[in-house]
Amino acid sequence: MFANLTDAIAHHGRRRGNHPALIEGSRTVTFAELASLVKRTAEHLRALGFGERDIVGNALGDTIDHVVVMLAMARMGAVMLPMDHRWTAVEKERIASYFAVKGVIAAADTPDIPGAKIHRTDAAWRKAVDAQGDTGTFPSDADAPLFLSMSSGTTGMPKGPMVTHRHMTLRMITQAISMTFNEHDRNMLATPMYFGGGRGYTLAHLLIGATVVMNPPPYTPEQLVQRVNETGITTLFLVPTLYRRLLALPDTGKLAFPKLRLLVSSGSLLYPEERAQIMERLSPNFLNAYSSTEGGAVTLLMPFHQGEKAKSVGRPQYMNELQIVDENDQPVKPGEVGRIRQQAPWLPEGFYKNPEETKKAFKNGWYYPGDLGRTDEDGYLYLVGRVKDMIIRGGVNIYPAEIEETLLKDPAILDVAAVGWPSREMGEEIACFVVKRGEIDEARILDILRENVARYKIPKQIFFVDDLPKNSMGKVVKPELVKRLPPIA
Repeated sequence: MFANLTDAIAHHGRRRGNHPALIEGSRTVTFAELASLVKRTAEHLRALGFGERDIVGNALGDTIDHVVVMLAMARMGAVMLPMDHRWTAVEKERIASYFAVKGVIAAADTPDIPGAKIHRTDAAWRKAVDAQGDTGTFPSDADAPLFLSMSSGTTGMPKGPMVTHRHMTLRMITQAISMTFNEHDRNMLATPMYFGGGRGYTLAHLLIGATVVMNPPPYTPEQLVQRVNETGITTLFLVPTLYRRLLALPDTGKLAFPKLRLLVSSGSLLYPEERAQIMERLSPNFLNAYSSTEGGAVTLLMPFHQGEKAKSVGRPQYMNELQIVDENDQPVKPGEVGRIRQQAPWLPEGFYKNPEETKKAFKNGWYYPGDLGRTDEDGYLYLVGRVKDMIIRGGVNIYPAEIEETLLKDPAILDVAAVGWPSREMGEEIACFVVKRGEIDEARILDILRENVARYKIPKQIFFVDDLPKNSMGKVVKPELVKRLPPIA
């Protein structure tokens, strides 16, 4: 195993230097060029005064520059703090201040960030990088910190688990074994680099010597289909929101991605009916990965998992253990609902500068992602919902995912989110926010639910919205929806 993550890039530069590593439009960077560029950029970062274990913000867009700077920080021993380039200056200032960054690397046109030193990748930056040599010596410590991976966007108290070089390498090995990524693949980056999935799958493919084609949003579903097919992509990762937009395209009777070897989903829940449509209309080679920013891979649902197993998120990936436990952290029997916990050699020790949240999520070598689930006798995991999203109406536990899955079966509904509505009488009522695809009204929605769920799970009211607030991982930000609810009279 390579000690420093970027030792793998240097290795590929020596053994297959002409193989394309990164492609962005008409620009192609080979592994030999990438290895040299990473070292020269690392030297430039040192010349700017950055040292080992310094926390440095990466606020670049979803470009080759972003990847190079990320790898250069790793090469010279700094700790990268991902910062979404779409954040406002206020958001960037808050995150930079909280994590005490030594500086921020940003695009040439980035406005100043109060309280943070910005180094822009402008013409002067490129000239300085070109002037550096690529033969210097750099640290190699597998247990050195690599990056702080933001897990809660910019709302509330930021949480950043510290991931090391060893952690990331082990995660890559798991993806190669369980998900079968290999050096002959051509992967497309189709999600933001700030998002753990976009960053993680990009790194995984580069570390094993595969090619990454940069195609970040914005794009239309039609443009995505065209670009995947015309660039010979073999592996593609998308979040459920993007899958729903693709499924909203007219059905041509042909596969949208006929040449894909692997089509991967993660980030939030997909329902069995949606999975079936994806495999029928997009690609039969569909993998559904249950994972998290903090804990990495957990389980994997393969294309051959059908029937009742198709309702699950699969079984644990390589080197991963999971359990379902009760409120006292004791394992429950198969079929019983409880809190999911995970154990793997790539788990961070906790959240940086956040001991309170660390105590909640990391216990005795286990990580608690905050999800509720159950397993069957064969070890398949079935997600029930988020612990914090669970609605308690009149003392009865209600899992929003059941309501949401029921409604998403209707072709007139594009997206839906059920949330708890504070109530003096019942503790919580149920409110349901719906994004329409076709003609449907509240009466029809309530009829659908009455036909499929118990009466106590029927929402008090349906709210129609144009879109649901989501974070960069495609997950609905339900607290934002709760804020929109009027008091119950």
